[in-house]
Amino acid sequence: MSNKDNAYKGSTFWQLILVIPGTILAFTLLIALIAKTSGVTSTSEVAKPSAVDAQVEANIKPVAEVQVASAEVGPHVDKSGEEVVTAVCGMCHSAGLMNAPKIGDNAQWAPRIAQGYDTLVSHAINGIRTMPARGGNPALTDGEVASAVVDMANASGAKFAAPAPKAPEAKPVEPSAAASAPVAVAEEAKASLAQATGKSGEEVYKAGCAMCHTSGLMEAPKLGDENAWKPRIAQGYDTLVNHANKGIRMMPAKGGNSALSDAEVAGAVKYMANEAGAGF
Repeated sequence: MSNKDNAYKGSTFWQLILVIPGTILAFTLLIALIAKTSGVTSTSEVAKPSAVDAQVEANIKPVAEVQVASAEVGPHVDKSGEEVVTAVCGMCHSAGLMNAPKIGDNAQWAPRIAQGYDTLVSHAINGIRTMPARGGNPALTDGEVASAVVDMANASGAKFAAPAPKAPEAKPVEPSAAASAPVAVAEEAKASLAQATGKSGEEVYKAGCAMCHTSGLMEAPKLGDENAWKPRIAQGYDTLVNHANKGIRMMPAKGGNSALSDAEVAGAVKYMANEAGAGF
């Protein structure tokens, strides 16, 4: 029994010697494995939401971004005399309508030139006989009207000095102007688009047609007079546009303004006819 006991004890001692280091090593490896696994999982779990968020932001990002420019209030710049004559005065002064002296006819202009520059300008601004004030375009400034008088008179024998350009007066920007900047930019874009596609019917009417169609000069049907427009509307849109572009009776082609496009004339016809009850 003694020998067996001694052998068992000896065996147990050496087993313990082997088991203890092995257990420590296994425990260490287990901890390292757990730590490594946890670290990888944590990094993956953190990185994954970031990638998902970035993808979501990319998907919902707008295709374009609107940048509002600062509003700039610029001074009014007068049109040249030639520009005013082409747009307004030429309607009558090119063809001699309503006894208007033709541009370049020195004999017709001589007695008028003799009245002097100031008198001619006053007549043009305030109107005289069948000529409406400012040629029927109230938007023209005194300076623009004066320049037009000089342009026509000098082309017909006068030697008037061109009026000195008026210094532009810049309007101060009100505190609320910054708040209305988006509206200003939108209006500017709208105006640019309108300029690229031609003047609107209402704009053409105000700049030229109003001279006769507001007061009924030369038997022109007044704007909004349904009775005067009714027989004309009955002729049809195409016929009215053709008459306006080519002229008829006392109405000159394109209302006397050859710079207007066919589309602009058509727009003016539609505007005036619809104001008198047409459904063009």
